[in-house]
Amino acid sequence: MNLKNKNVLVTGGTGMIGYELTSMLLNSCKKLTVASIEDENILDLDVEYKKCDLRHFNNCKKVCENQDIVFHIAGVKGSPQMGKTKPSSFFVPMLQFNTNLLEAVQQSSVEWCLYTSSVGVYGEFDSPEDKMWDTFPSDKDWYGGWAKRVGEMQISAYNIENKRDRYSIIRPANVYGKRDNFDPKTGMVIPSLISRIENGDPELTVWGDGTPIRDFIFAKDVASICKFAVEQEISDPLNAGTGSGVSIKDLVDTILKYTKNKPTVKWDTTKPSGDQKRVLNVKRLKSLGFENFTKLDDALTEIVQWYHDNKNFSKSRYNSFK
Repeated sequence: MNLKNKNVLVTGGTGMIGYELTSMLLNSCKKLTVASIEDENILDLDVEYKKCDLRHFNNCKKVCENQDIVFHIAGVKGSPQMGKTKPSSFFVPMLQFNTNLLEAVQQSSVEWCLYTSSVGVYGEFDSPEDKMWDTFPSDKDWYGGWAKRVGEMQISAYNIENKRDRYSIIRPANVYGKRDNFDPKTGMVIPSLISRIENGDPELTVWGDGTPIRDFIFAKDVASICKFAVEQEISDPLNAGTGSGVSIKDLVDTILKYTKNKPTVKWDTTKPSGDQKRVLNVKRLKSLGFENFTKLDDALTEIVQWYHDNKNFSKSRYNSFK
């Protein structure tokens, strides 16, 4: 599908993946619109901007009017601890804006929609895409995983009833990048570590023993996969990861290579470590030609510098958990 003559909507275009995708699409489509719950001044790109709360169906219906392509990137992102202590802050908003946005797409003239799912939908993380339904989501990501699965079920229901495919489904691994949630209390492991180190914590306490392994993928790479999936009209679910794992201990050591502050690292083994290994099966992705991903060192250098220059920006972001 050629996007040149298409009106394109990106939900969550002010966020980590959404901003990278919006930047890529600037000169690739006829008209580009971003819908976000955040203030317009947080986006420095020349697009049509619609500030709205996508938990409400009427807002979803309005932003989908006259759109040809929809990239549904908006989501709720936070640490596993937030999933345990504030599960409704994950589950309910995602159910609301996923259900409403997908139904708005269904009632509109939108030609194609990309839905952003998650690694959290898996119980066995090395499963190929078609085996996802053989297990339940991990209890470490229970609410977020089920919320994303419900969106995938909704798409499946539309496809069966309407006897046509017009959706791409992307299941990203552990995504990291600029414009992430850098709140040390609610953010994921990479932005939380960077903010704590950069803000001068003399001792860096990390939960667990450092042995769990994660598949980290840079937001720019995920954005590229999203764009590719729509251009190629890929309707089969697609795992968006590197297929390679990095231990949390190695991750901490790598981050400390690029920060000015060098705190003492303390491993708190009384706290849970999460799933021991979460590395996606990316055979389908690689069969489509995606082999080269941004190296962790290169991406972390860029992110640490960005955070150092944009600490105030990070504090002004919308936070679902506050």
